[in-house]
Amino acid sequence: MSRIGNRKIAIPSGVTVTEENGIVTVSGSKGTLTTSLVDGITVKVEGDTLEVLRSNELLKPMHGTINANINNMIIGVSKGYEKQLEILGVGYRFALKGNKVVISAGYSHQVEMDIPQGITIEVPSNTELTVKGIDKTLVGEYAAKIRKVREPEPYKGKGIRYKDEHVRRKEGKKAA
Repeated sequence: MSRIGNRKIAIPSGVTVTEENGIVTVSGSKGTLTTSLVDGITVKVEGDTLEVLRSNELLKPMHGTINANINNMIIGVSKGYEKQLEILGVGYRFALKGNKVVISAGYSHQVEMDIPQGITIEVPSNTELTVKGIDKTLVGEYAAKIRKVREPEPYKGKGIRYKDEHVRRKEGKKAA
């Protein structure tokens, strides 16, 4: 069984963690994030360490989840998160147009996606895209939405994939 809820979280310098009325607020150089606590779970901050405590064993699953979420918030406001995507295929490309990502992925039309609040997009080249932000779930969800426009296919590997993703390839048809 996981004991992730019992770990103590180190708070780096420049990050402040406060808890009021069941709402935890984490502030750092990159921004501020908040989350609400479940009844029976408390946060204790002592110096540069943070501990999440539970009142009974029924809260064990949420204990680990809240501990991990607070740790992700601390990392987000101090370092930030980023996901890198690449697009493979003839004529496939990324572009920025105002507050939208424009994806040319082999369809008869270009796919335009609005950039949500709290996310920044960089396009270093027309085949690479970087999603950056302080909220880990928001960065991951938006990167997954972009990838879903044209998932990599298993025969030629064309499509949108994460930078470090390995696409399993299938063998094509054999001539008789």
